[in-house]
Amino acid sequence: MKQQNNNWLELDGSEGEGGGQVLRTALSLSMISGTPFRIHGIRGKRSKPGLLRQHLTAVQAAAAISGAEVQGALLGSQTLSFAPGAIRGGDYHFAIGTAGSCTLVLQTILPALWFADAPSQVVVTGGTHNRAAPPADFLIRCWLPLMRRMGVQQDISLQRHGFYPAGGGEVTAAVTPAGDLQPLSLLTRGERLAVRAEALVAGVADRVARRELERLAAQMVDVTGVVRELPSREGPGNVLMLEVVHAGLTELFTGFGEKGVSAEAVADAAAKEARGYLASVAAVGEHLADQLLLPMALAGGGSFTTVLASSHLHTNKVVIEKFLPVDIQLQVLEGGAVQVEVS
Repeated sequence: MKQQNNNWLELDGSEGEGGGQVLRTALSLSMISGTPFRIHGIRGKRSKPGLLRQHLTAVQAAAAISGAEVQGALLGSQTLSFAPGAIRGGDYHFAIGTAGSCTLVLQTILPALWFADAPSQVVVTGGTHNRAAPPADFLIRCWLPLMRRMGVQQDISLQRHGFYPAGGGEVTAAVTPAGDLQPLSLLTRGERLAVRAEALVAGVADRVARRELERLAAQMVDVTGVVRELPSREGPGNVLMLEVVHAGLTELFTGFGEKGVSAEAVADAAAKEARGYLASVAAVGEHLADQLLLPMALAGGGSFTTVLASSHLHTNKVVIEKFLPVDIQLQVLEGGAVQVEVS
């Protein structure tokens, strides 16, 4: 897929959702397409704009696997230039150094490693469960099975949990380059098979987890729930994960325990998002939709229905269409769901 391109793309990092999405998508597609880019206004709509530790780690990781020439890769930087070389497989280890998201770093570099010259083993340390990003479980249970259906050969494993603010988690990935990706259609979710809840605590009293599950059971019928106590050294931390399994795919909804937030409020957050999804006819939820667009664009086609078109989805659409010769159409359906077509 890669053809070296000397025409620089100019990007506005404050466009759309105005966070790290423009940068992450640009890094992925720059490596894969060979197109260099310059970006200004990085995370321009955030209260603390510029590169935070997790964004800087994503830039450094992308540079490492593609031999890129980079300028502006500094904490707080709001401008960056990135000119990639060849994507190289190998053994990589990237340490965020904070509770910044391991999953967002992985989602930046994994698509490029699908097209590397050799298999890769990747270790990323940092945060695995925080409210600003999909948890590692989401990648493993929801995103990974769909990528395999598209022909991606990779495994992702959660080795150690890392909660905000301590971090210290570890996620590993093994990737074998697979060549061309296959289009995927997810217009319906199929028969519902199970609704499961898991309340995790690390260095937090298990009664907190039990209260979360009790609150959840009061709001949603037919939910099976379990408490999982992690080693205290992985905490302190608490997360409630609500897994909804259908024949066509799995969705995961989360509530994050924080200081000053009751167990009941954590359960309410997860339940509200899950009920909204179940009440819709759409196949995929808001966050999974964000993560399907780029692989489908790389496959040259695909379609899905989602409960709503988030600002992240719109931002991804704009950036993808700058790098790749694809057309992405969004159509609002009766009832408010959105159908996305990539061609």
